[in-house]
Amino acid sequence: MKKVLLIEDNDDIRENTAEILELSNYQVYKAANGKEGVEQAISHKPDLIICDIMMPVLDGYGVLHMIHKNPELQHIPFIFLTAKAERVEIRKGMELGADDYITKPFNGTELLNAIEVRLKKSEQLSQTMSSGLTGLNTLLDIATEGKSLESLTEDRSTNKYKKKQVIYSEGNHPSRLFYVLSGKVRTFKMNDDGKELVVGLYNEGDFLGHIALLEGGTYKDTAEALADTELAIIPKSDFEALINNNPVVAQKLIQLLARNITEMEQQLLNLAYSSLRKKVAEALVALYKKYNPKGEEGFAIDLSRENLAAIAGTAKESMIRTLGDFKDEKLIDIKDGAIVVLNIKKLENLIN
Repeated sequence: MKKVLLIEDNDDIRENTAEILELSNYQVYKAANGKEGVEQAISHKPDLIICDIMMPVLDGYGVLHMIHKNPELQHIPFIFLTAKAERVEIRKGMELGADDYITKPFNGTELLNAIEVRLKKSEQLSQTMSSGLTGLNTLLDIATEGKSLESLTEDRSTNKYKKKQVIYSEGNHPSRLFYVLSGKVRTFKMNDDGKELVVGLYNEGDFLGHIALLEGGTYKDTAEALADTELAIIPKSDFEALINNNPVVAQKLIQLLARNITEMEQQLLNLAYSSLRKKVAEALVALYKKYNPKGEEGFAIDLSRENLAAIAGTAKESMIRTLGDFKDEKLIDIKDGAIVVLNIKKLENLIN
């Protein structure tokens, strides 16, 4: 049974609203003022808080501020009740971090629908998400109720890049977030000897350049188009506004980035200690899953041998020799230079 904390100084509204919630199978805790409401929140850790704005002792804005200062409570969905329909009051509440608002008088259906939506969103955010770009895209989608791509990329300027054209370079300062509308992009680092190591692959629907924006430093890698590519250009300020206005999103994004670091460490270990066959198999499996998520038969990896070698962290000649072995073993086929994966399961077995 979900727990709802109702903070409302009007006795009639508080009791009537509590009755509606209890009939809908919610466990309800009630508070007659903001101070009491904060104490109840700390004591009971509700799944959702409904709070009036204009109250004695501590108003709704003060309650929200204190909730967000408490690490154990700041993730709880927060809905304002307000008798004021003025836009400025509503906007103030949303800017402070409220998830929703309901204008009094309201009906039971309106109240219950708002609660259901917020609880569902909270449950989605609390789930463990995949790392990398998939996790970021999922997070943004949930945080903005399915409108993240629309709100961040709609009516944006776009840049078109030819194959092998550099999008940004290591050491430059970021001023924008990129969204891949079409094409493919790789990010790579280069050592003092000029050897490349691919550290990221991006496809249509991926965001690009977010780590440098969050760090507030410079790009730690170089991005280059693997094919003719079109990117939407999103100002840094818009991305920061999304993160700064939602502490739950910020917290989950930090978790995603932490997992990215763990995966990078694993990649470095694999490069240092894995056999040549395992390195090449890992590169092929990664490309297959990235660009063929539905597992369609006959999928061809159309990348230069230089790029494949950079992804695997090996020499081009070693890559070519190992691809020949895989072809003899019927794991792959090579047609017009493209690599056709014939047996993805056996390639995965080489990794495990």
